[in-house]
Amino acid sequence: MHTSELQWSTEEQALAQEAIATAYSREISGLVQVVRDRASSLNSMDDLWQLHDFLSARRHELDGKYDDRESALLFVFSSLVKEGWLSLDELEGLDAAKLSKITALTRMF
Repeated sequence: MHTSELQWSTEEQALAQEAIATAYSREISGLVQVVRDRASSLNSMDDLWQLHDFLSARRHELDGKYDDRESALLFVFSSLVKEGWLSLDELEGLDAAKLSKITALTRMF
């Protein structure tokens, strides 16, 4: 069964949205701390523009990462688990086939 053929129950959709929100919040909190650290050591215009470039790149990355379309969720979750923003335990409630695919994908990337 392809990922696009998997059906998501109402409960799984709610769990997915909560998991995405949790991971996003964690990642944003980490980003805010990095920005605070970098901003506190700004000494020149070059430093300022480097921070700007860093933030622009991170925004672009984040805008693409948190894709909540059902067809993308398995890939999104595997990425978030691999990066440490979510744990597999937080995805309990998804059916076994989805969890199995997410687990397998975390090993591939």
